[in-house]
Amino acid sequence: MCNSIAVATLSVAEKQADSLLKTAIAVQPICSLPKKTTLHSPNPSPPQAIDEKYGGHCYTPPSLADFITEAKALFSLAFPIALTALILYSRSILSMLFLGHLGDLELAAGSLAIAFANITGYSVLSGLSLGMDPLCSQAFGAKQPKLLSLTLHRSVIFLLFCCIPISFLWINVAQILQFLRQDPQIAGLARTYLLCSLPELLTNSFIHPIRIYLRSQGITRPLTLSSFSAAILHLPLNFLLVNRLKFGVAGVAAASAASNFIFLLSLVSYVWAYGLHEPTWTKPNLTDCFSGWKPLVRLAGPSCVSVCLEWWWYEIMIVLCGLLSSPQATVASMGILIQTTSLIYVFPSSLSFAVSTRVGNELGAGRPNGAKLSAGVAVLIASVMGLTASTFASGMRWRWGRMFTADAEILRLTSAALPILGLCELGNCPQTVGCGVLRGSARPASAANVNLGAFYLVGLPVAVGLAFWAGVGFCGLWIGLLSAQICCAGLMLYVVGNTDWCFQARRAQSLTCAGGGTVVAADYEDDGQPLMTQQRV
Repeated sequence: MCNSIAVATLSVAEKQADSLLKTAIAVQPICSLPKKTTLHSPNPSPPQAIDEKYGGHCYTPPSLADFITEAKALFSLAFPIALTALILYSRSILSMLFLGHLGDLELAAGSLAIAFANITGYSVLSGLSLGMDPLCSQAFGAKQPKLLSLTLHRSVIFLLFCCIPISFLWINVAQILQFLRQDPQIAGLARTYLLCSLPELLTNSFIHPIRIYLRSQGITRPLTLSSFSAAILHLPLNFLLVNRLKFGVAGVAAASAASNFIFLLSLVSYVWAYGLHEPTWTKPNLTDCFSGWKPLVRLAGPSCVSVCLEWWWYEIMIVLCGLLSSPQATVASMGILIQTTSLIYVFPSSLSFAVSTRVGNELGAGRPNGAKLSAGVAVLIASVMGLTASTFASGMRWRWGRMFTADAEILRLTSAALPILGLCELGNCPQTVGCGVLRGSARPASAANVNLGAFYLVGLPVAVGLAFWAGVGFCGLWIGLLSAQICCAGLMLYVVGNTDWCFQARRAQSLTCAGGGTVVAADYEDDGQPLMTQQRV
């Protein structure tokens, strides 16, 4: 069943692209790509041969030592990423606590504003920034470090441009929410919150690309330390703006924006002070920064779609809860469960970022064996993560909800859905890591197709059918999510398991190919045109 769905979700364009590139590779040496545009390197690196030990015809299973070494490499990347995510998660929880302290109206308005910001702003910027992930990780693996800074410059400019339409949406959010029949008072306060959050859009346009730029080089400590410094100041900033200066909802938003700016300032200062940028840095050039955007945009688009499709699903779940009987209890319970799954998600998402970096580095270096090993080890670790999360959710079903509320109806709904949430994690952890593998091998369109098919063509109909037509109610929504996660995990593992790693290594070398004093970067996509062409730096 999964096999047939997987074939259906893969686009005809991608099949044509793969066929075209295979033909091109078969008839010419890997570094004899079409001379679209060249980049002259003063110190050219020799062409890297494709190592086929684990990825080609002479496949040999990796040894236990190889497995352990790769697991250590993944954990060394994933652990600080997870720690950073937990620190940032604590900031959002603290903001919600201050909103709740202000009153029910402020909490409702702030929650609505945050949901609107997530849907229209933060998820979009986060997804678009992931377009630079394969470009940076593969360039670093191919020993073309200057391409990293050029991609960083372009990504920052690209995200800043994307902030313009998002800002217009936020400025007019009151009219939009009232059109959607929201309470005018809540809509007005939500607008106040979002107006004070506009600076956070700008800082995120720098933070997201810098994080990927550093992570693709295996640099994670600055992110953890900078996020920690911002989190320490988040509490006094909220206390000053909300409790002392009585700025209310605006104070909570301003404190969040200020702490985000502190995060950015600390991050840039650390990188600059320790010279972490020097091996890969290129002075920004207007000609280069405003040209050659096609590869970034073509990878950013499906990356954004993939992230948003999954992110928006949970917002849809909250809306559907409001249509059930006892909407106050179901919405509150859904809020608790989404906070829970967001906390659990920190760990597989961190592993996903780690494996994306490892796969990209190995493919860029011409080592399909390493990429295949990294993908396999990461999926195995993710499966253990899913089993652990499922056990935790089932074991805490009667106690977890009491940490948030004493309402009997909310506790009943939460305890009933927690085991289903645990089963969802059995699929969510592997599929999240699988998405990272596809991202590291520059295949975000495949991940977007899988998420679209699993969440919206399978999960959503099942959720609506069970919750409303079959009368299952609240748990029916979570069974719908479970069906989506099972399908998504199966499709992701199918795509990853059927990957031709030697072919992906050739694609990566066509993205950043070094040889004969000339660097040519080209990756054939659906229209047969080179994905990436570079100008002189």
